[in-house]
Order: sequence, then C-alpha cells, then structure tokens
Amino acid sequence: MGSAAELAAALLVMLGFPGLMLAALVPNVYAFAAAAAVTYLADHYLHRKGSYLINRLSKVRAGLSIRFLIRQLLLVLLLVRLAIPGSLLLYGAIACFISFYGLQAPHGALVTLIRNRRRMPVATRNVDLRSRIRIPDAPPRGLLHRSAEKMLHLDLFAVAGILVSAALGSSAVGFTGIGLTVGLGCLYVAVLVPYVRGRKIPPKADDVLAAVDDWLAAYRPETVLYFSGSKDSAYQVNMWLETMEQLHSRPLIILRERVILSSLAPTTVPVICVPGGVHLMNMDLSTVRVALYAANVGKNIHLLRVPTMKHVFIGHGDSDKLASVNPYSKVYDEVWTAGRAGRDRYAIADVGVRDEDIVEVGRPQLAPIRSRQDMPDGRVPTVLYAPTWEGWDGNPGNTSIVLAGENIVNKLVTADPPVRVLYKPHPFTGTVSAEAAAAHRRITALVEQAAAERAADPRFTADTAAEDGARAELARVEARLAELAGTGDDKGDEAEATRDGIVDLAEHAEIARLRAEWNDAYWRSFPAYEHRVITGAEPRLYDCFNVSDAMVSDISSVVSDFIASGKPYAVTDSAELGVEEFKRQNTAVRAAVILSNGAEELGGLLDAVRDPAADLLAEARAELKEYLLGPDVPPSIDRFDAAVADLALKAGARNLGQESRPAAASIDPAEAAELTNAVPGQRAASAGETDGVNAG
Repeated sequence: MGSAAELAAALLVMLGFPGLMLAALVPNVYAFAAAAAVTYLADHYLHRKGSYLINRLSKVRAGLSIRFLIRQLLLVLLLVRLAIPGSLLLYGAIACFISFYGLQAPHGALVTLIRNRRRMPVATRNVDLRSRIRIPDAPPRGLLHRSAEKMLHLDLFAVAGILVSAALGSSAVGFTGIGLTVGLGCLYVAVLVPYVRGRKIPPKADDVLAAVDDWLAAYRPETVLYFSGSKDSAYQVNMWLETMEQLHSRPLIILRERVILSSLAPTTVPVICVPGGVHLMNMDLSTVRVALYAANVGKNIHLLRVPTMKHVFIGHGDSDKLASVNPYSKVYDEVWTAGRAGRDRYAIADVGVRDEDIVEVGRPQLAPIRSRQDMPDGRVPTVLYAPTWEGWDGNPGNTSIVLAGENIVNKLVTADPPVRVLYKPHPFTGTVSAEAAAAHRRITALVEQAAAERAADPRFTADTAAEDGARAELARVEARLAELAGTGDDKGDEAEATRDGIVDLAEHAEIARLRAEWNDAYWRSFPAYEHRVITGAEPRLYDCFNVSDAMVSDISSVVSDFIASGKPYAVTDSAELGVEEFKRQNTAVRAAVILSNGAEELGGLLDAVRDPAADLLAEARAELKEYLLGPDVPPSIDRFDAAVADLALKAGARNLGQESRPAAASIDPAEAAELTNAVPGQRAASAGETDGVNAG
C-alpha cells in the first residue's frame, strides 16, 4: 500500500471526486474549487512519489486520463447547474476540453516514438561509438519525464479560469485560461516534432549493431563476464568488477538487462548490454576465449552455445547453501571455487560436476578484508550481526532473524562488559516474509533504543570535537562524490549515455580515493561505542568486517567471507539440527560458536573477543580458512588470472584443432568449408536457428 502519506493521498483522490460531484450539483463554485485543488495536489503527490497506488487506480479503471476527464466533465456540469447553459463560457469550456483531448493522441504518439527510437538495441559503457556512428543529444528531460502528467495538467489554466469566471460572472478570465490550455498543449506537441525527424533521430538498429561489431573487431576482447538477472541481483556482477579490471587479458562485460546496466557500479571495463538474444548470438565475439558466469540463469544459453570459447561458472559467493552445488553447473567447461571445500561440496552432492573440471582460484574480492588486530585497552569491542534473508522456500534454517534475532541482539546490547552492536541485515530481508519484516523492525528499534540509552550513560564519553570534524569531512567527501556523479537529470537517456559513457580514468581513481576517505570519516563520525543499524550500499559489508571484532550470522557466503579475517564468529542453528549435525551439513561453521535460537551460547564468542587466550577456536579457524578460501600465497587474484590464461590456451588449442581437421582428412576444400560451417559459430545464428536453440 505504500507509506501512510501515500495511502492518505490516494483516499483524498478517491473521496475528492464525489466531493466534486456534490459541489457541482449543489452548485457551489468555492466548494468545487476546494475539492478540485485537493484532487490535483493529491494526484501530483502520488505521481511525484512514484506510488504503487497509481498503478492500482489504473487497474480499477481510474487511470490518470480518466481522472482528469471526470474532473472536466464535472466542471461542465457545474456550469450547467449554475443556470448559464446559454453562456459562451459553457460552449468554450466544452470546445476546449474536446480539443485538448484531441491533442493527447499526437502528444502520446510523439513521446512513444521518441522513446522507442532512442532505445538502443545495444547499450554500452566504455565503448567508443562516438567515432563510428552519430548519436544526437537527448531531448530536454522535462519534455519526456512524466510527460502524460505534464500534458494533462495544462488543463489547470482552463479549469482555474472557468471557476474564476463562474464566481465573478465575467467570461474574460475563463477564455484566457481556455486559450492558455489549448495554446500550450499545441506548443508542447510542436516542440516534440523535431525529435522525430532529421538529424535528431538516432541511428537505426542495424547501424548501431554494426558499429558495436566494428568496435569489437578493433578491441578484440579475450575474457567476458556474462550476467543476467533482476535489478536486485546487480550486486552479483558488481562484486566481480574490480577483479575484471585486474586481469591481464582484455576484459569485456556483457549484460542482458537494461535495469542491471543502470545499477552497475562504476568500472573501467567495457560494458555491452544486449537485451535481445538474437542480437547477442549474431555479435562478433570470435576473439573471446573465456566466458565467466556469475549466476545460473536461463539466458546463459545464448552464450553457452558458442564452442569457440571456454565457459566457467564463478558464482557470486561461496557457501554451503544448495545454490553452491546447482546441477546446472555441469553445463560449463569448468567450475571455479574458492578452495578445497567447494570441490568437496560438489563431490558430496554428486550432481554431475566432474572433479577434474573444478579449479580452486580463491576469492579475489576478499583482498580488502583485514585480519584480526590487537584491541587497544579501553576500546569497546564491536560485534557485527549480519543475518541473511528468509529465502523463497520458508525454511526456518535460512535466517536467524525470525526465531533468534531479538534474542541475539538483546544479549549483545546487555552484555557486561559491554560491546558495541552493528546490525546489517541482508538487503532482501522482509521482501518475502512479513514475519521476517516485522522481526527486522523490532530488532532495528531494539538497537536504536539501546544506542539512545548508551548515549545517556555517563560511563561512555565521546570526543565531540573529533566527531564534528569527521562529520564535516564526511559532508565534504559526499559533496564531491555527488559533484562527480552528477544528478539524475544530467545523465541523459540510454542513447546519450551510450555515446558519452566513457569513464574518465582520473575521475574513476578520485572516486575510489574519496570512497576510502568516506569510509574512514564515517566510522569516526560517531562514538566507537555507539550501537548502529546499517542499511543501504554504504558502508559496505567488508567495511563492517574491518571495524568488527566478531560476527554473528547465518549459513551464507557472508560467513565464508568473514572467515578470511580470522576473527571469531558465531552461526545460528535456526532449524535446530543440533551442533554435530549442523557442523556436518555446513562446512563453514566447523570453527564457529554454534548458537541455538535462544542465543545462550553467545558468552563463548564474547570471551574469545575480549581475551585472545580464551579463543579456543583460533587454530581451527586458520585451518578452515585455507580449506574454504585456499592459501594466502600466491594472492587469489594471481591464481584467478592464471586460471583465465590457462583456460584461454585450452580454448585456443581446441579451435586450432577444429581448423586443422579438414586439412588432416585431405578432403575437398568445398567439403571442408561445409564441415566448418556445420559447427555453430557466433555469427551463424539465423532467426530460425535461434528458435531452435531456445526450444532446445
């Protein structure tokens, strides 16, 4: 239903129209004007908020155009009820609203045509298309953004003028308003016309695709990171961007959804977003030798069908969840895991992934995670509670937040000696389960209340001057980051972003430096003992790892990642399997403090945090770290890069062998060409072949 304010606005809209009808029947000009103002303002608020309720109104035949039309018809009724049916103002109002609605068709058609023509068949970042095709500037954002609402609101001049004339008994103001409404409507349509003709029209799809192929031929990509998913899954590809930037082979990122492109983090790697399967399969990727896949999704088939490159599943995390042993993974040439644990996981699951196809490459993303440091005397230890979300299947073992979350946080905020609590839930928390959403709200309230009580506790003192300085630095960094990022209004549309989306390397480096400065200032901007709820993208999870002395979490890749720090951690057995069975089923918890839903075992974790000598699991964690993530030497990025290079050689050898087969058989050249064409190449897919691939 949206927020309470949105619900109130929707109720005002729905109740305002009966009020308009009553005012028209009475008739009362002032009551009509008041009710009209309420409906206009409430409607505008809902649109400005992008409220879900707007969509619901359309579903019950109360869409935007209908609401404006009803208000105008009720205004005509008011004029009739005012006993001035012979007035020119009445006829003028009727003519105005008919002609105004006549303008809606060309306006809507032009807006749709402009948007469709400026939607590129392939959108890019860091790809130089400017020198290959001409992409004109986007129309001013004000012309297309919420265009239907803007056009319809031009009736305000006529409605206000007619009401003033009805109240004063003079037609002059009414006809002025009518003239403004019709005139501005015509002007709006006229301003749109140039953008559907001449040099303001973007190039045709074939020209764009040819320009992309021309760029590919010049760039000659060797390693592709391929990704498809929903907007909420963008983090799965973002986590690999820095790794792709560090490869020694020429990298390329291929996305399949525009919404992912808009959510992609800044990167120096060339990015191509190809929504159409046919366009992708006809794209010239003949120089690519290795394709990396971060998720198991149906659209992977559009690239998996290409035999000239080797295909690798790298995933987006390493945990004991079933997703880490998905049987789909056997379609790839290789599956890369962080350490020995991933290899063993597939062997135990017996889902068809062969041991010889598994390569241990570590987790390059974990490089920013710092190892355990000695705690200064007097500092309050920090414990991070980072539960995962509830999942799709309702399994109580998915998350601790419902059954154990409040118990965990209660024991942490009341611990003696005290600790600081950071609560960072999974971004999907509460999206499926109302029970999980309610538990999240209660935990948030609990942490915030404990923070307020601690702030009033004389035992805890803050360095106000230092915190004020950090907040000032934070504001400075945020202002500079906002300046570099620009506002949403300055980014143009998809075509313009494709044309101008070449990253400035100096600016990219500055942003990275500023983000590090932001993170440092953020943690200094409030007392080191203050409990805090952390949501959103910043600070990142790994930043929370680095300021924490221990963590409580659930079965997820978060646990495997935190193990890289070597710090103590606890995992909740929410499904109540029992300690031994829980450890047997979940490798990552073998060096953890296992918590029941009552969280009575938290004392063991806190003892390990306060006194390293009491940390009985330290040696087990070191062994488990190597088992899960591989050795520290050589660094993971070096092993990952070497794995890419090795697989590229295998792909090259395979392709060379395919090319030499006709010659070795000493067959006729025409027959050799026919045999070569029988092997599906990247450019060989016709529309009919595409249907066959999808059907298969």
